[in-house]
Amino acid sequence: MGDQHEQLRDDLCRVYIELDRLGLIFLAAGNISVRVDGGMLISPAGCSAETIRPDSFVLVQDGKPVEGQAKPSSEWSMHTSIYERCPEANAIVHTHSDHCVAVAATRRPLPSFHYMVASFGGYDVPCTPYVTFGSPALGIAAANALVDRTACLLGNHGMICHGRTIDKAMATALRLEVLCRQYIAALQAGQIQYLTPEEMQTAVERYKSYGAR
Repeated sequence: MGDQHEQLRDDLCRVYIELDRLGLIFLAAGNISVRVDGGMLISPAGCSAETIRPDSFVLVQDGKPVEGQAKPSSEWSMHTSIYERCPEANAIVHTHSDHCVAVAATRRPLPSFHYMVASFGGYDVPCTPYVTFGSPALGIAAANALVDRTACLLGNHGMICHGRTIDKAMATALRLEVLCRQYIAALQAGQIQYLTPEEMQTAVERYKSYGAR
């Protein structure tokens, strides 16, 4: 039987390599996936931009990897939990990008220092507690943090986000990394004047029609 997911595999491979070029992933620290009928296609364990190929992506169906394939990313259960909890999610990007990791190490949300924080769906970007990587518990924590959000920080770990397409998810990951970098710079510049809940609500409403999500 022919591969019904050929275009999706091509898109995933292209985005994985682009994430490396952008500096959002390095070595095997990061993984991506797209939703398919009954499951997802996800990057394999231990892959890198140098080794990834369209046929590298692993099919996970009915909540478990299909036998006879390469081993999926160790975070496959986190992706599965998010797809189950967030029906609007069609693609997921998880990275250990530098500034997201730095903010996640504080175990505090990215707050309303800039109106673009609203592009992720709310007044802040939540941060989970630290949960052991690759564990089902991490998937539950991430899925809970992503209720009404398109991105969250993972305590002492990194970030994860979702989008309608893998390209939109990549754009969301890049936007969060840039905002985390700017937030760290703002903390160094002086006392931050945070936006009010009213100002953030206006921004959230604007983004609903702006199309950034």
